[in-house]
Amino acid sequence: MEILAAVARAPQTEFTLETLTIDQPRAGEVLVRIEAVGICHTDIATRDGAIPVALPAVLGHEGCGVVEAVGPGVTKVAAGDRVGITFASCGACPACTADTPSYCHHFMRLNYSGARADGTGPLSAAGEPVTGLFFGQSSFATHSLALERNVVRVPDDVPAELIAPIGCGIQTGAGAVLRSLDCRPGSALLVAGAGSVGLSAVMAAAVRECATIIAVEPHASRRALALELGATHVVDPSDGPVEEQVRAIVAAGVDYAIDTSGLPAVIASLIASMTFHGKLGLIGVPADPNAGLPLSILDALVLGITVAGIVEGDSAPDSFMPELIELYRSGRFPIDKLVTTFPFAKINDAIAAQHRGEVLKPVLVHD
Repeated sequence: MEILAAVARAPQTEFTLETLTIDQPRAGEVLVRIEAVGICHTDIATRDGAIPVALPAVLGHEGCGVVEAVGPGVTKVAAGDRVGITFASCGACPACTADTPSYCHHFMRLNYSGARADGTGPLSAAGEPVTGLFFGQSSFATHSLALERNVVRVPDDVPAELIAPIGCGIQTGAGAVLRSLDCRPGSALLVAGAGSVGLSAVMAAAVRECATIIAVEPHASRRALALELGATHVVDPSDGPVEEQVRAIVAAGVDYAIDTSGLPAVIASLIASMTFHGKLGLIGVPADPNAGLPLSILDALVLGITVAGIVEGDSAPDSFMPELIELYRSGRFPIDKLVTTFPFAKINDAIAAQHRGEVLKPVLVHD
């Protein structure tokens, strides 16, 4: 069938709206009519060459929509079901069987190769192959071919634009607190960066009843929103060394810290803000893939710090995505405070607005 998709054809260039041909679902596949899809930094980084995905490609990995057809053997969902779409995993490796699918041993192939196990892809433009199956979905389109494992049934009474970003960014930030670090009630947490991922961590920390929640953010509007969403304190890095400001709030240092920036200097300030036996979670992808961790072996030994890399918030999507949706419905996790919607055709305007810092989480919606 023919679909409309936003195609990335070259690095540092705008997406182009094109008519493509998409396969009907094969065994284990699900065809979804997309209602809404979030724009994530990973989409832009992939277009620009930071992640090895062959162009031209259809990106997008935070989709939400309605199942139109399923392939042979699919039993998890049926035509007419509403689903959120998240990252792909194999379901059979040691990580998947241990309920940590974000560390699937086949994550790179399933999410970035754009090909099925037999080497074929689902998308083409007038006979020209176009990379699809990005994160098992390629949802910058009117329709997405996803995999049974990475679709999750979701309720009909929650707007699609709020469900869509849970599939990556929101579950990453929230999962860092609720799953990866498992922050204990009454503890002190420091979050570097009040974008959509960092603010999701702040909201999750409020749900977890952390006693002190500190957000580090240079933009005043985002600091104000962090306070609205549950932060007890905010820090402007331009006001002086972050560690000094943090220790003026919590003299002994924080129990947990989360970095969403990927900047070694920021991570160093978090480490300097931590107490003994603290836990540091790394979410932000560094601009320099060879950047080192600013932590000496001696400091690690003396402080007893644990450093954890965090992928997708250690989410097990079939259980965690519904958990976050229920928290939203109960008024405890206000995702709507993060989201700004744009018509699908305005994808490039949405990306530009995000780049200028005018919006936190742009989500594209279809008529």
